[in-house]
Amino acid sequence: GQLPTWLQGILLRNGPGMHTIGDTKYNHWFDGLALLHSFTFKNGEVYYRSKYLRSDTYNCNVGAKRIVVSEFGTMAYPDPCKNIFAKAFSYLSHTIPEFTDNCLINIMKTGDDFYAISETNFIRKINPQTLETLEKVDYSKYVAVNMATCHPHYDSAGNVLNMGTSIADKGKTKYILFKIPPSVPEKEKKKSCFKHLEVVCSIPSRSLLHPSYYHSFGITEDYVIFIEQPFKLDIVKMATAYIRGVSWASCLAYHKEDKTWFHFVDKKTKKEVPTKFYTDAMVLFHHINAYEEDGHIIFDIIAYADNSLYDMFYLKNLGKEFEESSKLTSVPTCKRFVVPLQYDKDAEVGSNLVTFPSTATAVKEKDGSIYCQPEILCEGIELPRINYDYNGKKYKYVFATEVQWSPVPTKIVKFSVQTKEMLYWGENHSWPSEPIFVPSPDARDEDDGIVLTCVLMSDPKKAPFLLVLDAKTFKELGRATVDVEMHLDLHGIFIPEKDLKTETE
Repeated sequence: GQLPTWLQGILLRNGPGMHTIGDTKYNHWFDGLALLHSFTFKNGEVYYRSKYLRSDTYNCNVGAKRIVVSEFGTMAYPDPCKNIFAKAFSYLSHTIPEFTDNCLINIMKTGDDFYAISETNFIRKINPQTLETLEKVDYSKYVAVNMATCHPHYDSAGNVLNMGTSIADKGKTKYILFKIPPSVPEKEKKKSCFKHLEVVCSIPSRSLLHPSYYHSFGITEDYVIFIEQPFKLDIVKMATAYIRGVSWASCLAYHKEDKTWFHFVDKKTKKEVPTKFYTDAMVLFHHINAYEEDGHIIFDIIAYADNSLYDMFYLKNLGKEFEESSKLTSVPTCKRFVVPLQYDKDAEVGSNLVTFPSTATAVKEKDGSIYCQPEILCEGIELPRINYDYNGKKYKYVFATEVQWSPVPTKIVKFSVQTKEMLYWGENHSWPSEPIFVPSPDARDEDDGIVLTCVLMSDPKKAPFLLVLDAKTFKELGRATVDVEMHLDLHGIFIPEKDLKTETE
């Protein structure tokens, strides 16, 4: 096929790559050592490269020829790297162990720099052109967080917005929203942007020892949306996991009898909206998009009725019959919540406060809290992406993988949240990765551009390839076959050529 001539830049992807070290194996697929890979587009041609992230974790494990650094689903014993990583810790003062810097989930842009990130307080700077691993940054030196999400947001000024959890710090557990500026003032050229990191707001956790787990959050033009779900970390269990010989993942529990609470932080005042909004128990990993309209916040997420998704990726469950045998007990559901920020304070108890055309409801309760029920947009999609120029604004399209009842994607889809229409791309035995939308330079419509995805084949005789689709029609424009063993990855970004520093810089 043919690539559009304007497509110049790098598609950078991240995910677990190595699951066996010497005679030891990780328990969970999300624990594997990070493998970066990239497709560079230059004058109609595509170049592929891949490289393991040379984290301290990687160096310790490879040096010891076995797993010596604990990951979320795998506790390592005994630990020759003890001086760098988890020391045996006394309760509360070291409730949270030193985590791994195996940053295997996503890529973040900060100013002109790029970082491999996961959900711990460590991120690793990388060179997007060579995939070299550069310095390690510890968020906790700049802000009191023990973990942070791997789905940051970017505003129009180039600031990074992210959230992290601060556990039992000064007797309080809270969720902290922070901002990293894209650059530093001229006179401080040698300092990093992290030195200018600013805490925007903190939201107290409903429980000191059971903070909510979260993988992403939402933003609109004026608000940040944080969902405190009843999928929680048990801090006491985490603090004793090492001694008890269990993984940190076993300290996560879903409390299906609890509520899910919505928090809205006003970006201007940096304060939380005081009204209490909630919905039924659910588990979510990915926010899709959110925007404001007629005094309401509208936000779209992908939610589950339980936490079976994480359990499916234990390597003992990923056997040969995985495709046939693995069935999610809860299908991912794309839900739209409509939350009235301005409503009649004298409205009757039991009345629906949504005045916006939608089947979603927000009902006033006796105690003044508001119980929200969503509109179901569709089912069976995951790894959602949008045209990021529409982030926080009213939008039409979601690009995602189709997963249905199995956690392995078989197709990629373009879904219209307005008409509910779906366009598909799929081929037998193919497993596409998260689709990334790249807008064309003269884009007028939201879907003017292309969609990029890496496709693995479950038939070992067939080579993996990078697929380029026209985002409007979802027709294939071209594919670049790569004669290497490629791995199923998690997330990534497209870096346009203009955002890449030239080698001399």
